[in-house]
Amino acid sequence: MEYKVIWSAFSEQQIDNIFHYYEQKSKSYRVALKIVTEILLAPDRLKYNPRIGQKELSLANRKIAYRYIIESNYKIIYSIDDDNKFIQISDVFDTRQNPKKIKRKK
Repeated sequence: MEYKVIWSAFSEQQIDNIFHYYEQKSKSYRVALKIVTEILLAPDRLKYNPRIGQKELSLANRKIAYRYIIESNYKIIYSIDDDNKFIQISDVFDTRQNPKKIKRKK
């Protein structure tokens, strides 16, 4: 059965930040759009097999079990709700940052 992908407000804000960063850095709307589009489409591969992502060990102490997939330099962190058949994208984390930052408040 197909799961529905839902983006949290925090993850949407991260996407906006990524877009603005690349738009300013590259001076190109098209480059920023391409990078963000790849990130936004990546979770589609979870729809039929949400457990293909690895467990996020940095967040193992939380009540919710988090997993992640990688797209380019970004870790897309998500949780699975089997009862309601949806995948909640919680964060989009730049893997070039200090890994300890992943524990920030969301």
